[in-house]
Amino acid sequence: MAITAAMVKELRDTSGAGMMDAKKALTEVDGDMEAAIDWLRTKGLAKAAKKSGRTAAEGLVAVAVEGGKGVAVEVNSETDFVGKNAEFQEMVGGIAAVAMGTSSVEELAAADMGGKPVADVLTAKIATIGENMSLRRMAAVEAPAVVSYVHNAAATGMGKIGVLVGLSAANDAFGKQVAMHIAAANPAALSEADLDASVVEKEKQVQMDIARESGKPEQVIEKMIVGRMKKWLAESTLLGQAFVVNPDLTVGEAAKEAGVEIASFVRLEVGEGIEKVEEDFAAEVAKTMKG
Repeated sequence: MAITAAMVKELRDTSGAGMMDAKKALTEVDGDMEAAIDWLRTKGLAKAAKKSGRTAAEGLVAVAVEGGKGVAVEVNSETDFVGKNAEFQEMVGGIAAVAMGTSSVEELAAADMGGKPVADVLTAKIATIGENMSLRRMAAVEAPAVVSYVHNAAATGMGKIGVLVGLSAANDAFGKQVAMHIAAANPAALSEADLDASVVEKEKQVQMDIARESGKPEQVIEKMIVGRMKKWLAESTLLGQAFVVNPDLTVGEAAKEAGVEIASFVRLEVGEGIEKVEEDFAAEVAKTMKG
C-alpha cells in the first residue's frame, strides 16, 4: 500500500512520533493506522493512544434527568456554527426530553415530537437551516440517583461532552465531582470486570512486546507485565483512577468516603470516533483550477 504524506501526518498527530518513525511504522504494517500505533508503542516511540481517531463531526450532546433516569443524546451537524444556532439547540433539547420515554436511538427516531416523528422533525430542520444533520447516539442511566454534567455548555443541558452518573443514593455534590472527573479522564469502563476482554488481551500483548524489546529474560518480563497491566487497568477504569478532586484517593475510595456506590456512567462526546476526510487546501485549490 502506498504511504501518503496525509497518512504520515495523521499518525504523527495521533501518536506524537517523528515523521520518519511514523513513515517507517506505516510501511512496516502496510498502512494500517491502528497497527502502526501499536508498532510505535512497541518501539517506545509513542504513548498509548485512543484509536477512535480525531473528533471531526460537529453538533451537540444534550442531557436530561428525571427521577432515577438520565439520558444523553448526540445530534450531529456539519459545522460548529450550527451548534450555536438557537433553533438547532431548541430542537436538540426537545429530542433529549422525548428520549426520556425511549430506550434506543431507533425508538427515539420514531417517537412523537410535537405531532411528528423525531426523524421528520430533524429532516424539516435540515431544510430550514440548510445543513445536513443526524441523530447519532442515545445512552441512558437508571439508578436510585442520577447526576448529569455538561462540559463546554453551549446552552442549558447541552454542549460538547455530556456525562451521566448513576449513584446508589442521592449525593449531588459528589456526583457532580465524579461527572466532571469522567468528562476529563474519559475512563473506558466502570471497573475491571466491565472492560472488553479482547481489549485487555491486546494491551497485554503490546506490553509484552514492549518488554521484550528491552532484551530482558522471559521470567523478568512476566513480572514486568503484572505491574504494567495493573497500572493500565487502574488508569482505564473509573473506580481505579486517581480522583481529580483528591489524587490521593481512587474514585472508588472516594465513593466509599462519600457513603455511596457508583452504579454506572455514560460519557458522550460530540463526534467521538467519527473521521472526516480533510483534503489538503493547496491540493483542493489546484484541483479546482484544473476544472
